[in-house]
Amino acid sequence: MSTSDATPAATTTSEAHPRFAEALRELGLDVEVRRFPDATRTAVEAAAAIGCELSQIVKSLIFEADGVPVLVLMDGSSRVDLELVRGELGAAKVERARADLVRETTGYAIGGVPPFGHRTKTRVLADRGLLGHAEVWAAAGHPHAVFRIAPADLVDRAGGTLVDVRERTA
Repeated sequence: MSTSDATPAATTTSEAHPRFAEALRELGLDVEVRRFPDATRTAVEAAAAIGCELSQIVKSLIFEADGVPVLVLMDGSSRVDLELVRGELGAAKVERARADLVRETTGYAIGGVPPFGHRTKTRVLADRGLLGHAEVWAAAGHPHAVFRIAPADLVDRAGGTLVDVRERTA
């Protein structure tokens, strides 16, 4: 992975959302958080700002499985297959969570949801495809802030279960 020459210099965790910065301290993680003047709210925006492959962006997506929030970590170039998530969880119904539930559950707005450091503990499913990179980038609690981490460390720190929930293309 190479970062673009336009990528800002590494910053301290003060660039992260305070709740996320606290989670980094609690987990003993020393990562660089980068803040960008333009939003990194979508995977495409984040990859362009960072100068990495779209698949190196981690999307932290909240779904409702039978009314219970669940976090799915997916690479930025892929979509989540809700039927595969439903099967993994043994749920009758899985759907995308509403914005208010995302904020209530995680404490963050959509576009800045990090993979850990949430307001409430939720079950975490991490798509196995994330392990295809040496490093990945995820939101740091704010739509303009991201951090880099090894995917195995990300899954471990998020308390995730590795699964195959990527939508397959025909």
